[in-house]
Amino acid sequence: MASTIAKIVGRPTWQQTMLRIKDPSKSIPFYTDQMGMTIIDTLDFPQWKFKLWFLTTLPTGQKYTLTPGTKEAHDYMWSIEGTALELTYNYGSEEDDSQKYHPGNDGERDGFGHLGFNTDDVYEACDTLEKAGVTFKKKPEEGRMKGIAFAYDPDGYWVEILKRAETNKIPNYFNFSQTMLRITDPSKTIPFYEAFGMTVVRQKDYGDFSNYFLASSSNVDTTVDYTSLSDIEAKAKMSMMFGPILELTHNHGTEKEEDFKHNNGNEEGKQGFGHIGFIVDDVYKACDSIRELGYGFRKEPDGGGMKGLAFAYDPDGYSIEIIKRGGIDFGDKKVDES
Repeated sequence: MASTIAKIVGRPTWQQTMLRIKDPSKSIPFYTDQMGMTIIDTLDFPQWKFKLWFLTTLPTGQKYTLTPGTKEAHDYMWSIEGTALELTYNYGSEEDDSQKYHPGNDGERDGFGHLGFNTDDVYEACDTLEKAGVTFKKKPEEGRMKGIAFAYDPDGYWVEILKRAETNKIPNYFNFSQTMLRITDPSKTIPFYEAFGMTVVRQKDYGDFSNYFLASSSNVDTTVDYTSLSDIEAKAKMSMMFGPILELTHNHGTEKEEDFKHNNGNEEGKQGFGHIGFIVDDVYKACDSIRELGYGFRKEPDGGGMKGLAFAYDPDGYSIEIIKRGGIDFGDKKVDES
């Protein structure tokens, strides 16, 4: 499904997946202590009563010496070649018993599916997680598909645990490996993400649904022709990537239903997943390119109170944040390095 759509200008790279969380005192330790991620930055907006945490998997042994919330950490975070998990906390939500975010997977119209982490031994990893108090939707020995598992994070989001093809090659116990979204029409969605510089590194037809796995440029081996690989080879190569894959799941036939639309995570009563984001060299020039794709904007670069960043829509109505490489002055309350 090679795309003929022109590439978005400004070297877009996939920089984030955003989820809303209720209680950072539970969610942050889950992703740092259990899943091995590192907090690389925070953005705190007391004037709007919310705070953002940005976490990623750093290679084992790499020391992170910057203080999250400082200008130095901002500069680093908005220049990374990899992908971060953004966790959004609205002040006081942990004290509201009625507050619950929608984790997806509740009906055929839910769009967000799960995050994923790779590991050498799924069975051992799930045993370790269970002993730490983590609960599961599916353990690796359960169901028809053996050897993979789905854990619950503190907000009920599904976290898939997958096996690497080779052991002892990636030192990290876990590495952030996946964000899954459901799509309606791959003939529209795949070219859209290819225009953002992503590459289909594997696709598989399961009969009644298909999965498309896309990698951002920093995660792609340019010496490999992914279209020439067998599915076994493609799956193995994908499992050994250090950075995450965007998994797009198409349930066959949805493209023929005129009124079919997935929940995008931002509807009232269905809020949970928020967006994925790309950094680009120039937001305004990139948005000129994106505008030609014809799916519109939730926020133009000069719209709203925060100038210089945008939210475009993909073909399914998911929000795609567009941020300047190197960042902008977001108006957050910065941490004093001293």
